[in-house]
Amino acid sequence: MTDFSTLPDENSKRFVTVLNKKVELGRLFNALGHMTAGLVDQIGNTDELCFLPYQDAEGGIHPSISHYPFIVLKADNSNKIRKVRAELEARKIPFTDFTNTMIVGTSEQQVKATAETPEQDLEYFGICMFGDSTELKKFTGKFSLFK
Repeated sequence: MTDFSTLPDENSKRFVTVLNKKVELGRLFNALGHMTAGLVDQIGNTDELCFLPYQDAEGGIHPSISHYPFIVLKADNSNKIRKVRAELEARKIPFTDFTNTMIVGTSEQQVKATAETPEQDLEYFGICMFGDSTELKKFTGKFSLFK
């Protein structure tokens, strides 16, 4: 059993993703999976993400659920996500994003398509970040929950 008295305040940090509401749900789910996996890799120190095992009444383990909330927000369009990306870069907050060039063909073709596309021409499907809750709210607070 986890000793919760040794854990940090669960509201001190958070995962936040902002998804483009104009993109179909299947593609958004794919993008969210890739972004989340990439963000965990980018952070590297999984202790910082505070993963917990959940145990059910029969003793079954439901592993690696973060102690911190994962907030899913929606953006009206790609440009709103682009602005969040610029904010994250300026604040040096870890993030991953996913664009329209990342859905065609093989990984090699996707990397090539991204390299050949000017940033202003990329359509952002979403962006995912992890950090201090107060700081992230400063520039994500204007977005609505994705329902």
